[in-house]
Amino acid sequence: MNAPLSPDSWQYRELNKRAPSLSVLSDTLIELVQAGHPIAAGTADLQHSNGLVRFARVYPDRFVQFGISEQNMVSAAAGMATVGLIPYVATFASYMGLLACEQIRMDVAYCGQPVRLIGHHTGISLGFYGTSHHATEDISTMRAIAGLAVVSPCDGAQFAQLLRHSATYRDPIYFRIGRGHDPVIYDKSETFEIGKAQVHGIGRDLTIIACGYAVHGAKAAMEALNAKGHSVGLIDMHTIKPLDEDAVLEAARTSSTILTVEEHNILGGLGSAVAEIMAENPAKARLKRHGIYDEFSLIAPPIHLYGHYKLDAAGIEEIAGALV
Repeated sequence: MNAPLSPDSWQYRELNKRAPSLSVLSDTLIELVQAGHPIAAGTADLQHSNGLVRFARVYPDRFVQFGISEQNMVSAAAGMATVGLIPYVATFASYMGLLACEQIRMDVAYCGQPVRLIGHHTGISLGFYGTSHHATEDISTMRAIAGLAVVSPCDGAQFAQLLRHSATYRDPIYFRIGRGHDPVIYDKSETFEIGKAQVHGIGRDLTIIACGYAVHGAKAAMEALNAKGHSVGLIDMHTIKPLDEDAVLEAARTSSTILTVEEHNILGGLGSAVAEIMAENPAKARLKRHGIYDEFSLIAPPIHLYGHYKLDAAGIEEIAGALV
């Protein structure tokens, strides 16, 4: 019971270290304010967890600490948007995408307000904080809300670029980001656009379509299987809504099999979005969805949960390898 966990298990003492991907939030918002955008930011008592503490220090007049009041925060952000501000509000994804769902639906999306909702520590990344803090249903709830974009970046460089794009995006956006310890995949010089997938090749045998944390493991699995002589591609579907239908259909026409991978329930998430497109259009490929198989996630350090649910590189390679 008292045996120490390894450093990569993200122990409590690790939480006080600056998380690179989360520091992107403050750094990019500061950059956008300096460029003249009417940015405001807020959080629900989590400015140290999401990195907004730096933004608050630089622009205290543009920052609101709402306390543990997530639903009020979302409604207030909608109010800020009505007077010309572009609010970015952040809290745990389990609170943003689930607890505040009604306020997102009625105050933000129904009213068409350009609020940017940041759900961080998503999926199972909060590990031993418990199932109440895991967010494995938020994609399905958010993408069912009319007029709301759903974006799931996989690392800090991608998150920063999509944040910059969001400053001039007309519709409200739900950003689904990890814990901040995300493996680096992209160089800072690469460009990304909301609604346009990042294609790492289309495989004849298999194309993996992944989002968020799963992209790193999927990329490693693709490389391992290609080294074994298979033809495997990867699509980083960082925008789940609006989905890049052309990328999905190209893969479905070229590949024998499509595998979707997400740190989310397979019901209603990325896999369901891909299945909807394939069902309504001619496609030769079969589809396999991989993620959390319709269950409440277990409680353990994140690294062990990723292994258990086969959402790490070895697990994704195992799932993908059975399909080629």
